[in-house]
Amino acid sequence: MKSIKEIYRIGKGPSSSHTMGPRKASEIFAAHHKEAVRFRVILFGSLAATGKGHLTDAGIEEVLRPHGDVQIEWLPKQFMPRHPNAMSIYGYDAEGRESEPWTFYSIGGGAIECDHLPTNLESKDIYPLNSMTSLMEWCNSNGRSYWEYVNEHEESDIWDYLQEVWRTMKAAIERGLETEGILPGPLNLSRKASSYHIRAKSYKDATRAKGLVFAYALAVSEENASGGTIVTAPTCGSCGVIPSVLYYMQKEYDISDRRIIRALATAGLVGTTVKHNASISGAEVGCQGEVGVACAMAAAAAGQLMGGSPAQIEYAAEMGLEHHLGMTCDPVCGLVQIPCIERNAYAAARAIDSYTYSLFTDGRHRVSFDQVVSAMKQTGHDIPSLYKETSEGGLAKNYII
Repeated sequence: MKSIKEIYRIGKGPSSSHTMGPRKASEIFAAHHKEAVRFRVILFGSLAATGKGHLTDAGIEEVLRPHGDVQIEWLPKQFMPRHPNAMSIYGYDAEGRESEPWTFYSIGGGAIECDHLPTNLESKDIYPLNSMTSLMEWCNSNGRSYWEYVNEHEESDIWDYLQEVWRTMKAAIERGLETEGILPGPLNLSRKASSYHIRAKSYKDATRAKGLVFAYALAVSEENASGGTIVTAPTCGSCGVIPSVLYYMQKEYDISDRRIIRALATAGLVGTTVKHNASISGAEVGCQGEVGVACAMAAAAAGQLMGGSPAQIEYAAEMGLEHHLGMTCDPVCGLVQIPCIERNAYAAARAIDSYTYSLFTDGRHRVSFDQVVSAMKQTGHDIPSLYKETSEGGLAKNYII
């Protein structure tokens, strides 16, 4: 498996696969085609279907426009066999000569692949173990925690990187709580984080706790929808789940930043395991691969913070993902707003329920996390494409502005 840095990418929203990925692809193409003075970009499948709402074209043009004219073509009905998020870029020099096209695949979480640069786009595999079962066995055999496995295999800068990840997550929450108004796009959706935060403080006990978690998740998700700086966890569309749970727990239980970033390391292992064995791309497996995986990651992180055993942490992650199986990706107007923002808030609360449930057990259970990941992958392949980030089915079709 690759570094957990690939799960946590700092960048601007609203979509890791549709905004961050195409931007990165454009940057790479431009760097390798310095002679180009004109560009032709063809967007396929899901990238074309919801690219307008995800600002795909804006990101591409921002990168390529300084080098020359940009022409973008949209082919939402044409899917490339390798991945539903595909784009081809052609370059033309001053004499009009066309370069060989480079086809990029935005595979989720801001990561991309390209046949022309098969080894240069992502980090190398650094983890010899690639399943939660084997990771749990390593923890039990060595008397250690999941984050200690990260410490053994990552480069020494991983903790500085995770510290920056945590600073960015907290900043997104705090900006989101202070910002009011309407989110960009035709839905005219009002920001809710600030009012939720105020109302939550007027309640006590369980209602107050849940209200605060909702507010923190909404804050980050609304920042993402506005194109603000967030952290993929594992994607932009699911970026509010982990920060909200950890921010709440830090304030509620006076937890240090050091323990928080260790929990982020554990969550990163969970997300990386899913990415390695299945997918975190909504266009490939639906929202179960985004919000569902984020819930599993948050549940594992919270379980560690509350002193859970390796088995209890694995169980918390398993429940977080299992109970999102089959969730479709059907964004209204192709925007990361409805139902995405509310889903982040609900998943954050479900993550807390998952780790709480697991701590009442001894960690033993019938269905393993790895089995749920396998089921999610199969379920994702069985879901029709109109329910996988194309905005052609579900809420996107039935909700009329």
